[in-house]
Amino acid sequence: MSMFLDTAKIQVKAGNGGDGMVAFRREKYVPNGGPWGGDGGRGGNVVFVVDEGLRTLMDFRYNRHFKAQSGEKGMTKGMHGRGAEDLIVRVPQGTTVRDAETGKVLTDLVENGQEFIVARGGRGGRGNIRFATPKNPAPEISENGEPGQERELLLELKVLADVGLVGFPSVGKSTLLSVITAAKPKIGAYHFTTIVPNLGMVRTHSGESFAVADLPGLIEGASQGVGLGTQFLRHIERTRVILHVIDMSASEGRNPYEDYLAINKELESYNLRLMERPQIIVANKMDMPDSAENLKVFKEKLAANYDEFAELPQIFPISSLTKQGLATLLDATAELLDKTPEFLLYDESEMEEEAYYGFDEEAPAFEISRDDDATWVLSGDKLEKLFNMTNFDRDEAVMKFARQLRGMGVDEALRARGAKDGDLVRIGKFEFEFVD
Repeated sequence: MSMFLDTAKIQVKAGNGGDGMVAFRREKYVPNGGPWGGDGGRGGNVVFVVDEGLRTLMDFRYNRHFKAQSGEKGMTKGMHGRGAEDLIVRVPQGTTVRDAETGKVLTDLVENGQEFIVARGGRGGRGNIRFATPKNPAPEISENGEPGQERELLLELKVLADVGLVGFPSVGKSTLLSVITAAKPKIGAYHFTTIVPNLGMVRTHSGESFAVADLPGLIEGASQGVGLGTQFLRHIERTRVILHVIDMSASEGRNPYEDYLAINKELESYNLRLMERPQIIVANKMDMPDSAENLKVFKEKLAANYDEFAELPQIFPISSLTKQGLATLLDATAELLDKTPEFLLYDESEMEEEAYYGFDEEAPAFEISRDDDATWVLSGDKLEKLFNMTNFDRDEAVMKFARQLRGMGVDEALRARGAKDGDLVRIGKFEFEFVD
């Protein structure tokens, strides 16, 4: 079984804020002691940190739930609860994080040590010391901690490479990688020897260096799932230059030019933007019989079918076996990399706006629906947050929550929808009677 994993779906839950405390001063010789309950501590965030030592998402195969600790409760003498430590989750370089519900990209983590908060902890609830007023100097009211953010995430690993090798199976991509880098990919005389991306570093004679990724072979119909499909093509999205390796000997009876067209079609079907990347055609296996004649025919067909105003891609005849033409190919690749900018992986429509953990002012504060049992159901982020932060063990807190609902217009909205005195109203699992 391959130990390479480049996608994962996980759930993260930030810590809840600690509950505020109801307490009063009860010191000797101090009459009419006032409120003395402290605030709860902040819940821990869930933070992704890039670790250059990781190469796959294998750590997320069996551990898919990540939960940060909640903050401590407030204490007497006005003391705050301790805030919780953030939960650090280490991910490999090149990890893209998406919200599973919206599909929006939250962040693209590419720099070693880069951090991103994927779920923010809730703030601590206020203790009763915060609610003292001249009219109510000894309030028996406190808040529960704010719930931490909870979300489902999709992780995608797209390896960091400057150059990507593409081509049909058995055209010599793995052999080429093995002779131009120190990488040791599996090499065999059968299709799909490579079933995971392989990375290697190239250093040219002139001192230039760049990373090369050898991707599992494509075949015609890969965009429809044939063969290994396009499951590994995500790794070419970060590359700036594509080396299109072609078996110019036609040793398996295929036509080199038709192979070239077929692979480009699969790249285009996967992602139109892949065709924006400059390509260098690598005419491999030139040490084989008929390769020279096949290359001549290939060049003629390429020129005949190319737009007269477009620049023909460079073609480099090489032999990975005899190492013929490799130095020239690597120098040309380094030169093309120098003048090729990085390609943006995502446009603004795919990226989620900067994370905002408050409420959308334009969103309704609450929504009213009706269950099959004729119970009125109240929902909405703002209303549910107020509900979760209300301490229903304290009568004053319950009365405060009732005033908040009235201030939000819940009573009037229920009345307008036809609610009658004694009707049941539900918020989450909590039910109460509507009083007209």
